[in-house]
Order: sequence, then C-alpha cells, then structure tokens
Amino acid sequence: MAYPLSQAMSAFIDKTLGFTSPDDSLAGSRQAYSQMCRAFTPPRPPTLAVEDLQLAGVAIRAYHPRMAPPLAGWPCMLYLHGGGWVVGDLDSHDFICMELAAELGALVLAVDYRLAPEHPFPAGFEDCFAVWCHLADAPFAIDPRRRVVVGDSAGGNLAAALCLALRDAGRPLPKAQVLVYPALGGPAHLPSRNECFDAPLLSSDDLQRYDALYLQSAQPSAYAAPLLADDLGGLPPALIAVAQWDPLRDDGVLYSERLNAAGVTSELYVGEGLVHGCLRGRNQVPEVDQLYRTLLAYLADTL
Repeated sequence: MAYPLSQAMSAFIDKTLGFTSPDDSLAGSRQAYSQMCRAFTPPRPPTLAVEDLQLAGVAIRAYHPRMAPPLAGWPCMLYLHGGGWVVGDLDSHDFICMELAAELGALVLAVDYRLAPEHPFPAGFEDCFAVWCHLADAPFAIDPRRRVVVGDSAGGNLAAALCLALRDAGRPLPKAQVLVYPALGGPAHLPSRNECFDAPLLSSDDLQRYDALYLQSAQPSAYAAPLLADDLGGLPPALIAVAQWDPLRDDGVLYSERLNAAGVTSELYVGEGLVHGCLRGRNQVPEVDQLYRTLLAYLADTL
C-alpha cells in the first residue's frame, strides 16, 4: 500500500532501512538496529552528566544537567526504550533521553531491561518494576512528587504495565505516564492493523513476530497486554501519542478512550504523517519535531 508521507519522512525511512542485518539471526538484527540508532544519535551536549550504574540489580543510565539538583530533588523520568522487547539497549535511545534531560532540566533514568527471547515476559517487566520501586535507593536526590514514566513502542507497553502493577500493589504511582506509539495488546481486528498492515518500519506481521518472542508460553495478562485490564481506574494521567501510519495506532487510541471512560485524564495526540519508530527523526522531519513539542510541553507542565 502507498502511504502519503512527506518528503522528509520518506527520506528518514530510507535512511533507517539502509541498516539491514547481514542474516536472519537475532545477533544480526540487534547489531543492525544498534548501528541504525547510532546513526541518528547526536553528540552528547557538554552540559549533561551521563553515567551508567545499577539499581535493584538492573543496569540503568542516568542523565542530568551538570548542576546541583533543585532543593526538593530532581524531577525524574524513568525511560523505557522500544524495540519489540527484543532489540534496543542503553545506547539505542540516548538521543531522546539526552534531549529530555537537557530540555526539561530533569533526571532521566533509562532502564536496560532484559530482552526476549532469552528472557520472555515477565522478565523485562519485572526489571522495570524493580527499578521504579527502588528509586529512593538511587544515588540522586529525586523529588518523590515529580516522577513520571515514559516509554515508546514496547517501552510504552512496559510503562503502562508498570502503572497497572503499581496501582494493584498499592505502591506510589508516577505523576503521569507518557506512552509513544505503545504496543498495548490490542485485538487483531482493530482498523489500524489492516489499514497499516504493511506500514513502513513496522508491519502487522512484525507485530505478531515480536509478540510471539516476548510472550512465548506465557498466559496473556494485563501486565503483558494492558488492554486486557478489566479496570483502568486509579491510574496516573496519560499522554498517549500515536502515529497515523502504524498498525499499533488504534492500541493507543483505544487505551486513551478506556482511560477517560474510567475517570483517568488521558490526552491523545494523533501524529499525522508519522510512522512507527519516528522519534529518531528529530530535527530532520517537521512532523516529528511537532511530536517533540507536544511531548516536551506536556512533560514540562507535569514536572
């Protein structure tokens, strides 16, 4: 199918597709993904301090301005990267974590959760839950009233699942959840699955393959597929940003509608002309820059 994309978006897609695995192996896919992500990652600004450490036995990367934290502690974002639960790491999403820390004057903690298929659900989810629950043990002054969770794609799934699990356990919740083109376990009959079945950078077949690698023999649950949750009440306010040409688009639309119906404030941003994975197109695609303006404004207001 032909998708009406801007010239800038088409160029971004072509550049992304220039990085292909030499074979069908998982190692090859991860290597190609890493190379592709590096090609879209700008140099680290000298105003930022960046360090790798461990929290609750999980590798994380911290980003914050080179200055003393505010008196009440840093506003803090837990960032959960995308990659179908199968690819991605602390380097792959450097580009957005650096920008969030620099633009918002905040502490960003990126989580290097375990990947499938070596570590299927619930391993990655449990890593994210453990890091959130041990934020007070991190060697940073964090303002407990200004903590949010942000995730894209599979990371959006993990962020939504984290909020459900924290609510169910009666633990302190993020002030907000920001989900960017999240995979939320929507049913196969959602319109976007068919309308965008062969969309650039993520097809409906890709979705099924990633789901199978992540879930394996696990029984579907709300922590694996948040749209399976019976009750979405009592969750943090949400900003859900979806891409127009993405088979996952209607996962985010449906989740936002269900949150609002449950009395949770949810803002939905439908990025016209966007495709899945487009966050890397910062400063290259005007439609992506508009998405960033929306994300940054929401986070600045929340924090």
